[in-house]
Amino acid sequence: MPQSPDDLDAVAVRTWCSLALAVLGAEREEIDAINVYPVADGDTGTNLYLTMESAAQAVEAVFAAHETVPGPAASLPLLSDAVRAMAHGALIGARGNSGTILSQLLRGMSEELATVERADGAALRRALQRAAALAYEAVAHPVEGTVLTVATAAAREAAAFGGDGVAGVARAAYEGARAALPRTTAQLAALGRAGVVDAGGRGLVAVLGVLVEAVTGEAVAVRAKVPAVPAADEDCSADHSDEGGPAFEVIYLLEAEDAAVDRLRRRLDGLGDSLVVVGGDGLWNVHVHVDDAGAAVEAGVEAGRPYRIRITHFGADRTAPPRERAQRAVVAVVPGEGLVELCAEAGATTVLARPGEPPASGELVDAIRRAHAREVVLLPNDADLRHTAAAAAQQVRSEGVRVALIPTRAAVQGIAALAVHEPERRFDEDVVAMTSAAGATRYAELAVAERQSWTTVGVCQAGDVLGLIDGDVAVIGTEVAATARTVLDRMLSAGGELVTLVLGDGAPEGLGEGLEAHVRGRHLAVDTLLYHGGHQASPLLIGIE
Repeated sequence: MPQSPDDLDAVAVRTWCSLALAVLGAEREEIDAINVYPVADGDTGTNLYLTMESAAQAVEAVFAAHETVPGPAASLPLLSDAVRAMAHGALIGARGNSGTILSQLLRGMSEELATVERADGAALRRALQRAAALAYEAVAHPVEGTVLTVATAAAREAAAFGGDGVAGVARAAYEGARAALPRTTAQLAALGRAGVVDAGGRGLVAVLGVLVEAVTGEAVAVRAKVPAVPAADEDCSADHSDEGGPAFEVIYLLEAEDAAVDRLRRRLDGLGDSLVVVGGDGLWNVHVHVDDAGAAVEAGVEAGRPYRIRITHFGADRTAPPRERAQRAVVAVVPGEGLVELCAEAGATTVLARPGEPPASGELVDAIRRAHAREVVLLPNDADLRHTAAAAAQQVRSEGVRVALIPTRAAVQGIAALAVHEPERRFDEDVVAMTSAAGATRYAELAVAERQSWTTVGVCQAGDVLGLIDGDVAVIGTEVAATARTVLDRMLSAGGELVTLVLGDGAPEGLGEGLEAHVRGRHLAVDTLLYHGGHQASPLLIGIE
């Protein structure tokens, strides 16, 4: 907690993110239940939670980095570091219409707060005003009675507050948002017919409520628990119903220049509705509802490099009978696009983990739900994802899904487990067989040292090629192919029947074929499988069964 409610520092931002994640988690189902606009798909609370989870994780990573610095250099992060991480985390993790707008609100706040060492009430006031303005700019066709209205009311009341203390400004913003929320029912006909407030606005009220708690240490008496229906004399006019709307929701991250994004906005605006484009500095989050999902993705390709593409079919959710659950499914985290296709062919629902961007527990929960099965086998394929995967499994178990977590520590172990997966077997037997196959697979990877450091086999220099076996540095080399051959020989000296090689985009040309020839020439009766993993952190992953 900050020492005084008169300013805002990195610790307060960390506390705010943590409290916001907790309150959105607690109210997620209630917010989902009142989600009727722009699409009544019941996921606004979940999307806000997943977006905030990504923001909170990014802030925690900043604090963790500072905690690893030894000696007097160890210190708390600057406010600018914390708010920029918060905004970036929200941007890359933004989900749905509501989450995308929340990420832009956080970005707007960060732009103002990053310019000061410790923010006073005046800085927070400017941050809230900037947040509301940016959110309006991000939405192609802003509609009143939504989270935009609530954000504007919060900024207006913060500006009207006479004092300069952070606590007073935060409380004024919260009270302004809380007062605006019940009025949304009369501002949107879809909300009026359902007798509910705007779901995104309700989530923002909760987030602003815990901002007050973060800077004062005192929980507000009432968070998002506000009346749903406004006074009878409120105007209920224009109908912004989503009936007969587009069939698909398309979301992706996009690396592109500003001018290309301006053209993209115009193109997507002609294809569909609910268009929200947020971000800046070359990285954007694009959200749109369309009938032609392929055209929306192609527009992104023309503008730059789209990735983390998510396409959701609304039509099936809103008009078709409920889809029957499959008996069993496998959910696997994979480190590169090339393995997505491989695992999908084996029947797995995949979660892509990009270098430096491990999936959050919410993403794993979402993937398990998309698998839509009574029984799910979860393969995290990364030792660092053990706790994240366990949290996701526990959450879905509470929803009545039987989940078995196999603690795979590398993608090659997940491939081995998928190879023996048989959905016709009894669940326990299948899990035992997959666990046994994963456990019998030793794994290795190559990495390039970023700096001089001590390892278990000596000192490495920046640029050295490291061969890690079962997670520990075992070989230090200067060249990828030679280091890979040494690692293979060392692992196969203990025996093995099958070598799996997964090449990343950074692998030297001919590496895979050269290693296959090496195994054939040096290790008789050992088979080799070669896969291309695409964009992954390691140039080479190795599995030995």
